[in-house]
Amino acid sequence: MIKQLYRWLDDRLGLSSAIMPVVEHPVPRSINWWYVLGSATLVAFTVQVVTGVALAFSYVPAPNSAYESLTFITHAAVLGKVVRGIHYYGSSAMVVLISLHLARTFLMGSFKFPRELNWLSGVFLFALTLGMAFTGQLLRWNQDAYWAVVVGAAQAARTPLVGEWLVQLLLAGQTVGGATLTRFYATHVFLLPAAMFGLIAVHLYLIVRHGISEPPRAGWPVDRARYREWYDRLLHEEGVPFWPDAAWRDVVFALAVGAVVVALSILVGPAELGERADPTNLRAYPRPDWYFLWYFALLSLIPPATESVVIIGFPTLIGAILLILPFVAPAGERSPRRRPWAVASIGLSALAIAVLLREGIEAPWSPDLNPPRVPVALVAGLGQPAERGLMLFQAKDCVSCHMLGGAGGRRGPDLDGVGARLSRDQLTWRILYGGNGMPAYGQSLTPEETGDLVELLAAQGTRPGRR
Repeated sequence: MIKQLYRWLDDRLGLSSAIMPVVEHPVPRSINWWYVLGSATLVAFTVQVVTGVALAFSYVPAPNSAYESLTFITHAAVLGKVVRGIHYYGSSAMVVLISLHLARTFLMGSFKFPRELNWLSGVFLFALTLGMAFTGQLLRWNQDAYWAVVVGAAQAARTPLVGEWLVQLLLAGQTVGGATLTRFYATHVFLLPAAMFGLIAVHLYLIVRHGISEPPRAGWPVDRARYREWYDRLLHEEGVPFWPDAAWRDVVFALAVGAVVVALSILVGPAELGERADPTNLRAYPRPDWYFLWYFALLSLIPPATESVVIIGFPTLIGAILLILPFVAPAGERSPRRRPWAVASIGLSALAIAVLLREGIEAPWSPDLNPPRVPVALVAGLGQPAERGLMLFQAKDCVSCHMLGGAGGRRGPDLDGVGARLSRDQLTWRILYGGNGMPAYGQSLTPEETGDLVELLAAQGTRPGRR
């Protein structure tokens, strides 16, 4: 009965004639485990779509309901915690997989003739994946999400000529609010997935059209005049059908990735929501999801004077390199052994991201929200103004960003020797007007309080035994 039903459907729909040639298209016999990353990314995207639809049945994209609806999904809905966990860890898996797939394609020179458009469609899919990850963060409507978008809008505003327009496009207004949440929801659920479905179709068509690139061999450069003829002969002599001869690796790897994602969602669960978004709580130190944390750390560690250049120039430069790569190097050697610059660029990029990610996790550049108290002995014999200044230093959370007496954060300069570096007038000016990343406190301090802080700081570095 099942065979009869299949034959009936096949006769009406032409399944075997339309699908089987694609599934069974020939591929080089030599392809290996490095080639499983693309199909695993596709599976991860499919899982994200399915779990996203499931979450959409209960999620309410409104400022007064978004956080509460996610709380309901996590703690009260049937399998809600597991579904949200799969969606959460699946997004990380998708970012990792598509990044590795991009790196593998670059290292093996698979962007060269005749697969230039394969590469370009993959680059755009990579950008859309990052866009999906960014827009999804705001939907949690917690403090990290809210202020991360505020920071993102501030960065977009630095774009020459179109900065204000970009902010309006991103926020659907001048501030993050209900319209912003609705826009991010529509972009995350409808616009970006639709664009990705279209690009995936193009990408798969191009793979079948040009064939899967063979593993590179040193001394076998790509010759545009003869490559197609050589590749057709290779498939004729050594080709095997993609299914099942090659696809079994894809299935095994995709199942392994899926098992890890499901295990994490069950055993660990999704990330805690944290505090609900509160625009009035200015003591917020947003941290993006881990795959953006390295870039967040980079922007926090560079000198303030270079921020605009890096914020605009760095993504533009990376995007330009990725887009022009297949046109400036369409032929020649594909083997990593003959392209040491390619290996070095991937290695250095991975090392830089790892170092910045470590800095982002440890966050030495961010305020210390629970700093130890500055030793009272620091103001011994300095008089009441300095003692009151020390109390203000603690009360105004200066200690969260500055080290004093060996205690405090590292976001701002160490103040243990500031009295030897700056005059009283300079200290007063910096406290009142800020600068170099420090906020101005002229509106929140009385003249007497400012004087007390100056007395405290001016003594640092001028006493015996102090720097």
